[in-house]
Amino acid sequence: MLTKHRDLLDRALQAIGERGYWSAYPESPSPRVYGETAADEGKARFESYLGADFPLDQPGSQGVVATERSPYGIALDVRYPRADAGALVAAARAAQPAWRDAGPAVRAGVCLEILAKLSADSFTMANAVQFTTGQGFMMAFQAGAPHALDRALEAIAYAYSEMTRTPGTAHWEKPQGKHDPLVLTKTFHVVPRGVALVIGCNTFPTWNSYPGLFASLVTGNPVIVKPHPGAVLPLAITVRHAREVLAEAGFDPNLVTLAAEDPGDKVASALAVDPAVRIVDFTGGTAYGDWLEENARQAQVYTEKAGVNTVIIDSTDDLKGLARNLGFTLALYSGQMCTTTQNILIPAGGIDTPEGKVSFEEVAGAITASVAKLTGDAARAVDLTGAIVNDAVLDRLARAEKLGEVLLASQPLEHPVYPDAVVRTPLIVKLSAGDSDVYGEEWFGPIAFIVATADTAESIRIFRDVVSARGALTAGVYSTSEEVLDEVERAAQDVYTHLSVNLTGGVFVNQSAAFSDFHASGGNPAANSALTDGAYVANRFRVVQSRRHTAREEA
Repeated sequence: MLTKHRDLLDRALQAIGERGYWSAYPESPSPRVYGETAADEGKARFESYLGADFPLDQPGSQGVVATERSPYGIALDVRYPRADAGALVAAARAAQPAWRDAGPAVRAGVCLEILAKLSADSFTMANAVQFTTGQGFMMAFQAGAPHALDRALEAIAYAYSEMTRTPGTAHWEKPQGKHDPLVLTKTFHVVPRGVALVIGCNTFPTWNSYPGLFASLVTGNPVIVKPHPGAVLPLAITVRHAREVLAEAGFDPNLVTLAAEDPGDKVASALAVDPAVRIVDFTGGTAYGDWLEENARQAQVYTEKAGVNTVIIDSTDDLKGLARNLGFTLALYSGQMCTTTQNILIPAGGIDTPEGKVSFEEVAGAITASVAKLTGDAARAVDLTGAIVNDAVLDRLARAEKLGEVLLASQPLEHPVYPDAVVRTPLIVKLSAGDSDVYGEEWFGPIAFIVATADTAESIRIFRDVVSARGALTAGVYSTSEEVLDEVERAAQDVYTHLSVNLTGGVFVNQSAAFSDFHASGGNPAANSALTDGAYVANRFRVVQSRRHTAREEA
């Protein structure tokens, strides 16, 4: 399998060194790319899962569970095998030795074959992601399939590079003067840490889970995939393909298993503290992420939690472009991305533009008008906003409306195809710099705060204070002053937050590109790791050496 995919791996290894644009999996759902019948066949496969037992044969199942409720209002009712945590751990441990002994090259080849199978099933995955998360179809296709696969490939490339950094064997010879030299043969084994647990999220079940899943698997660790109860199907499909490829390659399919649960089962917590579980990957809320870091002490824990993403507006030479860009940022998937901007900091006295001073009210009005224009036509807007992923977002939205002056009210939209879909447009609220008890917390969902500050210096101070305390995954700045840009870039480095500068075109602060952009930094409270770098993969295995005396070969 590595021979089959060798060119792909080599190109991925090149890409992580160059950091330029490259994508291995086409992001366009065009029939010219995926085939004339791919879309219909993928939709049919998705529909075949609905109201049925998901075809997954794995050990220790205790009946079935069906926990998903579509934000689009359609019936899902997929029944998954209910996990027995102990049986999954035992099966994973039994499967590990042969996988460990196969070595990095074989494991990489098998993992790349899994990605190929998943890519061929991209339209099935797109439907599964759309109807469990509420994403619009285009986002569900791109983020759920090709972009997630790019992130998986990126993790495999980093892991392969780290595993092969040390040679498998070495000849060691130390001169001893008049005496014969000391001669040893040294063997270096890549030894996986143990069972890995991936805890998925509700909003981006594949994009957020694939890096950890494949980083652990390619480094020799069996993986138990614990999906969010609201978005099981995308990861169930993933596990099914992985198990099929592993079996085809002659390995125990229990190297990858699905831990579906009723929310009351608390399977994730039981697995996370199991002594055999040595790696945990988690994406989700801060409270549970903190619990994992504090309690899963036997494991290497990688978490992506909540953050307060911020944009500082100091000045601009393109107010229309600024407003257009931020409007799209706030409306995309109704702000339900962990990278979406929440706080927009603007001096109360206004900002400088080539046309002269523009008041705070005018800048805020341009941003709100942009959002209103994007969401004004429901039939078109729903493809951008998608649907609301769960009731917790609606509850948060209702509370946020009472926090300050509403500049743009959130409105329900009627979906032209799915009448029971829960769709809401973004809410924009004006706050003052003194309202840090509000904007200093994450308000996940279609909620944005435009904060009036004394000046840009105060905006930068607020950015530093909030991100230091709560973390952030993204930050942005708009300014025509190089001094201001340099100061904000220094502040971003100080709080370990990736910065976007003066975005007015087709690149948005809440998007990141595999092989080029790092997602999170691991340096602030929003995440303790980055997708993807060497640190993310290198501690999923250890190098264990053995030494043997060897006779010196005579010439």
